[in-house]
Amino acid sequence: MLGWRRIVDGKVGPYIWKTYNEVYDEILHIGSALRASGAEPGCRVGIYGANCPQWIMAMEACSAHSLVCVPLYDTLGPGAVNFIIDHAEVDFVFVQDIKVKELLNPNCKSTQRLKAMVCFTSLTEEDSANASQMGVKTYLWNEFLHMGKENPQEISPPQPFNICTIMYTSGTSGDPKGVVLTHETIALLVYGIDLFLDQFEDKMTVDDMYLSFLPLAHILDRMIEEYFFHKGASVGYYHGNLKELRDDIIELKPTFLAGVPRVYDMIHEGIKKALEELSPLRKQIFYALYKYKLFWMNRGHKHKYASPLADLLAFRKVKAKLGGRLRLLLSGGAPLSSEVEEFLRVTCCAFVVQGYGLTETCGACTIGFPDEMCMVGAVGSPAVYNELRLEEVSDMGYNPLGNPPCGEICVRGKTLFSEYYKNPELTRESFKDGWFHTGDIGQMLPNGVVKIIDRKKNLIKLSQGEYVALEYLENVYGVTPIVDDVWVYGNSFKSMLVAVVVLHEENAKKWAYLNGYTGSLSELSSLNNLQNYVLSELKSTAEKNKMRGFEFIKGVILEPHPFDMERDLVTATLKKKRNNLLKYYQAEIDALYLKLTAKIRS
Repeated sequence: MLGWRRIVDGKVGPYIWKTYNEVYDEILHIGSALRASGAEPGCRVGIYGANCPQWIMAMEACSAHSLVCVPLYDTLGPGAVNFIIDHAEVDFVFVQDIKVKELLNPNCKSTQRLKAMVCFTSLTEEDSANASQMGVKTYLWNEFLHMGKENPQEISPPQPFNICTIMYTSGTSGDPKGVVLTHETIALLVYGIDLFLDQFEDKMTVDDMYLSFLPLAHILDRMIEEYFFHKGASVGYYHGNLKELRDDIIELKPTFLAGVPRVYDMIHEGIKKALEELSPLRKQIFYALYKYKLFWMNRGHKHKYASPLADLLAFRKVKAKLGGRLRLLLSGGAPLSSEVEEFLRVTCCAFVVQGYGLTETCGACTIGFPDEMCMVGAVGSPAVYNELRLEEVSDMGYNPLGNPPCGEICVRGKTLFSEYYKNPELTRESFKDGWFHTGDIGQMLPNGVVKIIDRKKNLIKLSQGEYVALEYLENVYGVTPIVDDVWVYGNSFKSMLVAVVVLHEENAKKWAYLNGYTGSLSELSSLNNLQNYVLSELKSTAEKNKMRGFEFIKGVILEPHPFDMERDLVTATLKKKRNNLLKYYQAEIDALYLKLTAKIRS
């Protein structure tokens, strides 16, 4: 059922496994220990740490005794953890050893309300003493297991309407929102996925293997794992370092991967980089085989029958680099570019699909179909367990009755959340006539497939009165070769847009070499000539996409490092925290606007 890799003396070992029987027994003991510690049905139990078997066993122990599981994002700082423990009224916390210090941080005042803290692996004497001073009992996982064995309790299964989890969304601004999901909601989504998959020839089996690396506190990974357990399949956890994910892939040999577009962009870039090292002839053969296979896939042939010869000669090597057993790649969290999706569909010898959903929709509310090339660049059609409609957003010019139909995506069905915890006002705002308003702008294609094109809240008005959709512009400018990532900024007091551009390291160094410059990426970032080159490339992208004049980027700040969680610039799912980005780059943006204004006046 659950696999993990033990790290001994800094070396990562092979996968070790627990069977369904072993996990079941451990869950019963953990549940008994919680009840023996005073947890009653309805009590809130927090889980704070990276994905691992203990995370899942703690979660399932909660369900066995009608306790409410409250995940704490592994990548959130003490501020948000403090807020969630207090807001959700958490009494018990399961915690990864490296996160204990953050819980005991003096700024995390709500830790004092905890009755007990159970550590996944180890606990230092200092941390144990600090917790005791705060009145919090501490246990190691094995101690807690032993307590459960010594004090067996009858399970107390939940009713469908009982709260299963309060899942706090990472939030791109303000405090996190507590999304309440009932047991019925989660069970219905699992059953709905069964119904969805019934229509396809390829079936999931107990031999399927999922590599879990997206945060378990995030709905996508949580629901995938729920479904895998429902089917009796296996889940292996990454060893904690995303930079070494490829090592986990080779060791585990998964049949299923789920990731955000950034993960697939990295896979795409890795394959492209390997191609650059081939001789011109071999490269030519690769792209000829690529075009040939793509031609037959576009004609309706399944990927495995489109060109077995091309797979044998070229693409099986790509599949081997991804473990050799991969059957399905799922992308969620943000739109995956058509170019990357098409490339992976052809070269990975696996199904590649996109889905769309939110924590509030308990995961996917639209899902792509395998082997349907008409869905490239789109997020699939509405799932069998919910309804979807588009609503007009007149100030952005989106009309569901236009051609093509566009508007805010609204969802209705039994897989929706029941409320935002302790926030009835926000709950009322989000629902109108039974429809949940997502805030995302979708386009409905003639075949009923949905494409995400914009975000309602990321609309700003420039000083000349023109509306600009920032997320849409970032998606367009993001395909520029010199750009690895981009944050576009403007406000109602300015007439021009500016951007912070994260440089694509390889392409930036290629430009430097061709133009006689040397130095690190940080040193290259300060070059005026490189800034001018990036601006000209962005202008070229804007012209190709027939953008209006006010949508052109007029000034850039070059950033050598990716927007990261360490600086609190993105969420755990790599969505941009716009307010934090503005605070971080405020001085440089102000200076850039002064420079641009002076240039106009002169």
